[in-house]
Amino acid sequence: MASAATTDLELQLLLEAVHRVSGFDFREYAPALIKRRVADRLRTEDVGTVSGLQERLLHTPGAMERFIEAVTHCPSSPFADPDFFAELRAHVLPRLRTFPFVRVWIAGCGAGDDAYALAILFKEAAVGHRVRIYATDAVESALERARAGKLAVRDLDEFQSRYAAAGGTRFFEDYVEKVGSEFAYRPSLRENIVFAQHNIAIDGSFNEFHLVVMQHVLSQFNRTLAYRAHKVAYESLIRLGILGLGERESLRYSPHQRAFQPLADTERFHRRVR
Repeated sequence: MASAATTDLELQLLLEAVHRVSGFDFREYAPALIKRRVADRLRTEDVGTVSGLQERLLHTPGAMERFIEAVTHCPSSPFADPDFFAELRAHVLPRLRTFPFVRVWIAGCGAGDDAYALAILFKEAAVGHRVRIYATDAVESALERARAGKLAVRDLDEFQSRYAAAGGTRFFEDYVEKVGSEFAYRPSLRENIVFAQHNIAIDGSFNEFHLVVMQHVLSQFNRTLAYRAHKVAYESLIRLGILGLGERESLRYSPHQRAFQPLADTERFHRRVR
């Protein structure tokens, strides 16, 4: 069995190789996350060492793409954090509806469930027609799944429970339809969603937004990348725009902490005041 020092060296060489070949730079990702994701790939690719995984990535077609998707994967499920959407419905929506047109950015959208959830909330608030949601992810294969919007039939009852906990006023099934043997979000929900490739770890701001949502993103990064992601989010928000963060994320590494104030009665949302 390789020593810890040898494994760490192999890991550094692996990430360097991935960066040189693919352009994806995981060297500043949270070390614990990288080690977990690499261990998963060792099992899935059926190789015994990190060096063996590096050889597989460099010489086996499709292996590099599978690795990148596994490392950048953001967990996604409809209304996975009901409290987040309940707070958004109660405290963010009233502010957003004062604007004639609203732009929303969801960074690291994964399978797109947060984008569809927001589309549902805006629809129920009767402002969906004047909201554009930009849902981005670093990997195109994730975006393909997001555009398809497929859902597991066996989980519909769980989705209904979360939707209700988030303050939903109808039935979750009103927003899905049967597609063959599966369910998918209704096409009407996608009308104002733009799915596009963007890597917040290396790409800059691409528009001005009234709401930026970064759930499941900052927790993947070390301090350096979290600092950069916060900088991009700040630059992307209009003055008085709102930043929404996940349960395990905060403004801790933001270079602009003093430019934000928490919204009253919320824990997840912060308004850019300067």
